[in-house]
Amino acid sequence: MVILSMKFCSSLPPERVRAIMRERSVQFRALPGLRQKYYTQDESTGEWCGIYLWKSAEALDAFRASELARSIAIAYQVVGTPRVEILIVHLVLREDSQVTV
Repeated sequence: MVILSMKFCSSLPPERVRAIMRERSVQFRALPGLRQKYYTQDESTGEWCGIYLWKSAEALDAFRASELARSIAIAYQVVGTPRVEILIVHLVLREDSQVTV
């Protein structure tokens, strides 16, 4: 499994960012290989963060090459450059979480 973390600042008000998250979640639910996505915010900095849990690096690569991925900055009116981290999952603590390595 692979985790993608994408943090960014938006020029939009928080209620609009949350509305866009809900609107676009349908598209993310349909992505092959995406096991889970968490829509989060760091209250101390105001940054928004998408945390994606992918079945494989190949699934992540396919997403990163997609129009949906390219549309994130425009949809959320991202200010500056998003911070992107890719992490490899080596162990899952709770097997009952329906996510296995």
